[in-house]
Amino acid sequence: MTQITLHNTMSRHKETFAPIDPENVRMYVCGPTVYDRAHLGNARPVVVFDLLYRLLRHVYGADHVTYVRNFTDVDDKINARAAETGRDIREITDETIQWFLDDMGALGALEPNKAPRATEYIGEMIAMIEGLISRGHAYAAEGHVLFAVDSWKEGYGKLSGRSVDDMIAGARVEVAPYKRNPMDFVLWKPSTDDLPGWDSPWGRGRPGWHIECSAMSDALLGASFDIHGGGNDLMFPHHENEIAQSCCANPDAGFAKVWLHNEMLQVEGKKMSKSLGNFFTVQDLFQQGWPGEVIRLVFLQTHYRKPMDWTVEKAGTARDTLKKWRKMTDGVEAGEVSPAVIEAVASDLNSSKALKELHTLASDGNFPDLLASAQFLGLLTPELGEWIHEKREGEDLLFPLSGKLLSLREIAMKSKDFSELDRLKTALISAGVRVQMSKDGVFLSPTDEFDPAKLEGL
Repeated sequence: MTQITLHNTMSRHKETFAPIDPENVRMYVCGPTVYDRAHLGNARPVVVFDLLYRLLRHVYGADHVTYVRNFTDVDDKINARAAETGRDIREITDETIQWFLDDMGALGALEPNKAPRATEYIGEMIAMIEGLISRGHAYAAEGHVLFAVDSWKEGYGKLSGRSVDDMIAGARVEVAPYKRNPMDFVLWKPSTDDLPGWDSPWGRGRPGWHIECSAMSDALLGASFDIHGGGNDLMFPHHENEIAQSCCANPDAGFAKVWLHNEMLQVEGKKMSKSLGNFFTVQDLFQQGWPGEVIRLVFLQTHYRKPMDWTVEKAGTARDTLKKWRKMTDGVEAGEVSPAVIEAVASDLNSSKALKELHTLASDGNFPDLLASAQFLGLLTPELGEWIHEKREGEDLLFPLSGKLLSLREIAMKSKDFSELDRLKTALISAGVRVQMSKDGVFLSPTDEFDPAKLEGL
């Protein structure tokens, strides 16, 4: 059996993965709060953990892997969106969940086995909170219930590697008179009549954010399971608080055995933000003409534990690569997934190394295995291939020009006179054409500045 190694955030080491039960490998990943379109940063963990899901299914069998990714559908941002638009909360969350599923599907992500909504597990949250109170780990105050961080000092901060005192000094903590300790966090809070609420022993209210994932993972995967994942922005306080709640609610269980966190995403070398004008939803990129398969390939080019930079140049190169691979594998029956590809992914999801193997398979002309290996990574699937048939006006002119460029290169290599070759390349670039020349051939593709009128006479 393939040996999988994963970098465990909790231990700070790369470890050999050994599931609690190989017949039931279980993974939980924190999902989105559903009030708006998913942005590019939301999509990265989806692709990262989709790759891990594919690997686990390949190694242990699809019927022996359970992947849970939740939807947070009770939240102040959702309440604000409802108040702002006058729309019903359920209408907003239903619509946003479908947007998310459609957009992630367009990126080639398989749907998890279970996608619970927080509002479906309010009873389980209340029961877990009651258990925490009875064990002395939580207390009720002024309609709120708070987790008492002092009650579990030996474990709090282990994931993020910080002491409670350091976290108090560096974190923005809500100052409230009913808190015994500034670091105590909300498990339950009261709701006014105009906000969503459920009856509880502490009055009508709604859950805090952190208790949701603890209750849902416990209900669907058990008190102990194999992998918990998410972006590294969730490490503190969300995941730290999940661990505290879950370990105190189930002191004889271990909660998550392995913790995985992906790094954040940048756009053109800068942090993505609306103020910089570089904030994109996944749908924005679709509207700009970038297919989901292209976005996925750009994501896979960077290891999940490294910051990923989305650039137009990377996207253009990815689009050209996929066009080349799809032409190579057109009409080809899939062969075997390359052992080198599996080995790379099994080594802490080394997707960039796996992609290098795809390039080798393409160069060697092993198109059946190229197709199988790409599909193992979620690429070159029939579902993601429609974009390849979409042509922009004037794009047909590029095929004969690529042949002309190839001929000029052959002549230049013999004569050592590259002037005509350079002239044509310069003219193509000025017409908004991306020119790529390698030992595999010449590839031309239109950029966003493509102007077919400038190709006349070339």
